[in-house]
Amino acid sequence: ARHKVATLATMTKMRALVSVLVLSVCLPASLCLDNGLGRTPQMGWNSWNHYACNINENLIKATADAFITSGLSKFGYNYVNMDDCWALTRDDKGIVHEDPKAFPSGIKALADYVHAKGLKFGLYSDAGSKTCAGRPGSLQYETNDANTYAAWGVDYLKYDNCNNENISPEKRYPIMRNALNATGRHIFFSMCEWGQDNPATWAGAVGNSWRTTGDIKDTWASMLNNLDHNGVAADAGPGGWNDPDMLEVGNGGMTYNEEVAHFSLWSIVKAPLLIGCDVTTIEKNNQTLAILTNAEVIAINQDPLGKQATKVASVNGGDVWAGPLADKAVAVVLLNRNNSTMTIQANWTDLDVPPVNKYIVRDLWTHQNLGTFFGHFSASVPPHSVKALKLTPTQ
Repeated sequence: ARHKVATLATMTKMRALVSVLVLSVCLPASLCLDNGLGRTPQMGWNSWNHYACNINENLIKATADAFITSGLSKFGYNYVNMDDCWALTRDDKGIVHEDPKAFPSGIKALADYVHAKGLKFGLYSDAGSKTCAGRPGSLQYETNDANTYAAWGVDYLKYDNCNNENISPEKRYPIMRNALNATGRHIFFSMCEWGQDNPATWAGAVGNSWRTTGDIKDTWASMLNNLDHNGVAADAGPGGWNDPDMLEVGNGGMTYNEEVAHFSLWSIVKAPLLIGCDVTTIEKNNQTLAILTNAEVIAINQDPLGKQATKVASVNGGDVWAGPLADKAVAVVLLNRNNSTMTIQANWTDLDVPPVNKYIVRDLWTHQNLGTFFGHFSASVPPHSVKALKLTPTQ
């Protein structure tokens, strides 16, 4: 009980700190996405990794319910996002319509249900003639679709890149940005052009996040590949984030240690924390729920400074990832990519901190202070595992 109280207190303080940030307004509106969103990486759920096209309104309602009953919403998870396959037709006026069998009550009613839970509702479309699953895309219908989404009460749009008629992303994505801006509704714009045209270098004026990689798979190798091909840290920050794709925690393809590593690494590189598993049964899986609700790790991801960590050292498959935090501390992840245990050392000189400083080192998974260290810290890390740490200066 004491740990739960401390956990929620940590999250409350974090949100209070974020709330005092002042938003820089872009003018004119057509030149940037001035929606005030994404001051920290988005948190929530997306249907694709677990369900693919097998979605319907009952599933989405049950997922929203589970956000509340499991306590996920208390830790900052607030977006309930449907991926591909909700749309079925476009009428002769250019208006998109949902699949009536899967969503008989309509999308607006579903959004209202999610909102009534105190959560936010997200949809998917594609910057092409068709979505990746062959449903109606938004290319040449951007204004129609943006207005429809706003009327339905949509809070989040994931915008994919299939069937794009060989038009560059730099031309297609700003059109939807402008259409969303023009609705007057603040809709989080999640760009999914797979890192095709190095979006980190230009998407900051277009979206709130941008995919930097292809689709993740539920394997250790795929997770590391997406981590290694994520965007440049300097191009991301409050308002716009590099996105190496959704979380696979809870889907069963990785071991517990690998899932802890996955969640720790996504948190330190300030990736979106979008759950990709079945949350309707998550209360029966204490291990998955414990990973996704580690408030000390989430706090690293949601730190208001918004500095994406980078790999600062690597020796024989043992990495040191590190980044600064708003309270002058440093977040560090020691990553063992290998199949055997190894000792990994983080040197203060690699962390870009004064070498004379002493730091209190805290393990973010055992929730224990490991002591005060000078110059460096080293730890034995099991195979396919991490040590996630917070280094706080003693003065």
